[in-house]
Amino acid sequence: MGEFQVHRVRLFAFLPSGIRCVSAHPSGRLAVGRLDGSVEIYNLQANSFQEKVIPGHETRIAEALCWAGGNRLFGAGLSGEITEYDLEKLCVKYALDAFGGPLWSLVADPTGTQLAVGCEDGSIKLFHVLPERIQFERSLDRQKGRILSLFWNASGARIAAGSIDLIRVFDVKSGHAVQRLLVDRRLTRFQARECVVWSVVFLSDGTIVSADSSGRVQFWDSEMGTLLQTSVISSSAVLSLAASEAEDSIVVGTSEGAVYQFQLLQVKAGSAERQWVRTKPFQYHTHDVRAVAHTATALISGGLDGQLVIRPLMEKVESRSYEAAVRKVTFPHRCLVSCARKARLLLFQYPQQLELWRLGTTSATGRDGEVLPVSCPPEHLLQLKNKGPEHIRSSSISARGTWIAYSTASRLCLYRVQLAGEHVALQRVPKVPKVACGAHQLLFSVDSTQLFVASDRGSVHVLRLLQSGACEHLHTLQPSSESPEAAVLLAVSADGGWLAVASGGGAVTIYSLRKAKPHCVVPAYDCPVTALAIHPVTLHLVIAYSDQQVLEFSIPDKAYTPWSRKVQQQGLHRDWLERDTPITHIAFRPQQANQVLLHDTHMFCLLDKSLPLPEDTAILCNQPSLKQLSKVAQYGNAHAFKICKKYQPLLFVDLLDETSLVVVERPVMDIKAQLPPPVYQKKFGT
Repeated sequence: MGEFQVHRVRLFAFLPSGIRCVSAHPSGRLAVGRLDGSVEIYNLQANSFQEKVIPGHETRIAEALCWAGGNRLFGAGLSGEITEYDLEKLCVKYALDAFGGPLWSLVADPTGTQLAVGCEDGSIKLFHVLPERIQFERSLDRQKGRILSLFWNASGARIAAGSIDLIRVFDVKSGHAVQRLLVDRRLTRFQARECVVWSVVFLSDGTIVSADSSGRVQFWDSEMGTLLQTSVISSSAVLSLAASEAEDSIVVGTSEGAVYQFQLLQVKAGSAERQWVRTKPFQYHTHDVRAVAHTATALISGGLDGQLVIRPLMEKVESRSYEAAVRKVTFPHRCLVSCARKARLLLFQYPQQLELWRLGTTSATGRDGEVLPVSCPPEHLLQLKNKGPEHIRSSSISARGTWIAYSTASRLCLYRVQLAGEHVALQRVPKVPKVACGAHQLLFSVDSTQLFVASDRGSVHVLRLLQSGACEHLHTLQPSSESPEAAVLLAVSADGGWLAVASGGGAVTIYSLRKAKPHCVVPAYDCPVTALAIHPVTLHLVIAYSDQQVLEFSIPDKAYTPWSRKVQQQGLHRDWLERDTPITHIAFRPQQANQVLLHDTHMFCLLDKSLPLPEDTAILCNQPSLKQLSKVAQYGNAHAFKICKKYQPLLFVDLLDETSLVVVERPVMDIKAQLPPPVYQKKFGT
């Protein structure tokens, strides 16, 4: 692999926001709403990759999400507004006040043409989904108490509504409540505590399933209004429910962090009578499981610990390969750290602020694996706070550390930075071209004279940075074929002549910056791009995809390189393809044309293209075992993938120079230490 001096950095106090709601789409997309107001879209068919992120907002936090009208996503929250999200521009399309106070629940009817929203004032309001907007239709009879949960039945004729101590069944046509199901209060030592029905599911056979604050999952007959079955699964609250499309399985989330599965099974072998049975408990969370979803092949859960867990159903998975492994998504599938290599600075992106740090230095030398004493510790130079309720979407720092830029959904802020020892001077550029506002991704040129701003419909705005501290709009790069998806990833060559742009749809376009027009388009691939970079010498574009494939495209030749064709013919190692976190950053050693540095959350890899690809029978992570062999044996057993798992979880890895490496870690225990205390559970022997 070579010997590097590693700057091991744990200064980035990243804290994932808790998950409040999830909504699965039949196409394989999963929408996740977090407590900071952000909405994430995961592609479950592309290795559960986080392909889109709508940045958070302080006053617009979704309590519920649902898909309607095809591929349109709607949300409702305690602000009292129904929001539609633009999944192409990655922003809020519009927000409509429901005039019912805070909104607790939102569901779409089976046809996707109507929305029902549960309000604080006890009303259920119906909205009609039009091609461009939604329109208020009418309200059902107002009841006493807030409407905390809703669910349409399969015919769309009735709605089950959960509130405090009650479940009501409404007839949609008349608007009247036709059934009242009284939920027993929880008895305490002194008085009966009110029972909150946090979630309901209305099955096609007329059964209503409820989850309440007394720790019970109950099954009701909606026609007769009788209780069919009760299962106490928690000493605290049951918070969320979801049923499979076949209605033979239900997933349940509790405030103790446990997830349970109920299955509809035969009472006796050969009998037609079936009963709901609690079959499988899972304990993947430490805090409240506020949201669950049930797809055809997996159980999905998320909670206050910020972790999204995707557990495949073993009986529904055809192969027992990596598809059957549990996926735990804790860290974002995008880079939140920028590095100024020449100035040795790191820029950390938080939702509402940026932090600038200078790396520490050492004058000592040592052997492999030895920790060197720090002669000059890391220095916190700057904290740049964002104004307004919008969260930061993207940020970047120039190679020399002289410029910092960040963007929100509607603004672009650009600053000139002057460093003189410990003194930092920050000057904001007053007039930024309006055409560049709302950037999806930002990138400075290597010589710090240009800023590339990724925008809607795959376009990129190019800004010229002047020595006076101002900037001006040069031109806008447009793809040869118009794409509805925004540009989300950028890579520029070291000579400033080429720019690679990846859109949300997976298309990769290469532009000639000298001619200011498209040069070529990389052949289409059926998976999203997770990272890309241009080699500073060979001008080869290296692209990492969500299915863990790594391809190399020659910009001068407009074709895949021989090494890339070899990869496509032979295939990559099975263990490499079975990794469950995507490559998020790619870097190069300029003096070693055959070496590429890649990293995901759990490892970084120095890919040496001059060595043979490993066979599936070989050990992929063989660096520890190679050290035990002689030089001759090492050469005979070496392969292209040199993997290091010493540092993890990784948020960022980059080369400062030929012999220096910076590694940004965020230990999971540090994240758990910042979470609120979980529900107390008495354990045996305590």
